[in-house]
Amino acid sequence: MAVANKTTIAFSLVSIPIAMYTANQDNDISFNQLHKEDNSRIKYKKTCGHCGKEITSQDIVKGYQYDDDKYVVVTEDDLEKIKTEKDKTIQILHFANLNQISPVYYDKTYHAIPEAGGDKAFELLRSALMAEQKIAIGKTVIGNHETLLAIIPREDGMLIQTMYYNDDIKDVPKTYNKPEISDTELQMAKTLIQSMDTPFNPEEYKDEYQIKLRELLEQKIAGKEIVQAKPEEQGKIIDIMEALQASIEKNTKTKPIKRTRKSKGVS
Repeated sequence: MAVANKTTIAFSLVSIPIAMYTANQDNDISFNQLHKEDNSRIKYKKTCGHCGKEITSQDIVKGYQYDDDKYVVVTEDDLEKIKTEKDKTIQILHFANLNQISPVYYDKTYHAIPEAGGDKAFELLRSALMAEQKIAIGKTVIGNHETLLAIIPREDGMLIQTMYYNDDIKDVPKTYNKPEISDTELQMAKTLIQSMDTPFNPEEYKDEYQIKLRELLEQKIAGKEIVQAKPEEQGKIIDIMEALQASIEKNTKTKPIKRTRKSKGVS
């Protein structure tokens, strides 16, 4: 697990040195683009728009266009010089309830791990947040952007979620007409939800399409013929009350025994 960033959480007079580790990884199978005629790999080259010369990453610098074909070059040293110590730390602005924040505001997730000397203050903050059922909202500069953050306590540590600003969130593209529902229909839907209510166990979920994709690739590598997947049977359209009732009966028969699990974060 590679270190994403070393920084400091600061609130009031308390400073907690931490390292941020990326919490997610992409396990999806990726494909290369090939030339259809001979299956050779397609390559993309970066070239200079002025002289046509092929350019390597070492030859590229950042430039800001301030007029037609006019740029100022900005180096990493330039960007570091304008950062204050406050910009380089995570400044906690206030505390809030987790359920007050819509998931649409969350972006990337990091594990926060205390660095040497920060263990006691880190655990104190984590324990206090857990006890108060709160999260911390903070800010820091990551790259060239001042980033909004949520610090979320867990039983085994803390997560840091980068967040979008309100200006980054798009409006709902289209509203829908909310039809009236009867008390009976609502109660049936609630009963169905209750019949399917079990604790969330992430180990139970697998990317089934990726599993089938790996099997397909193994079959192709072995020179075997690809077997067509069987089409799923489409159920007939029935009355919503009949569908709810049938679903409740099905899930009541097959519902597993609930397992009790301790919460890993604030509720």
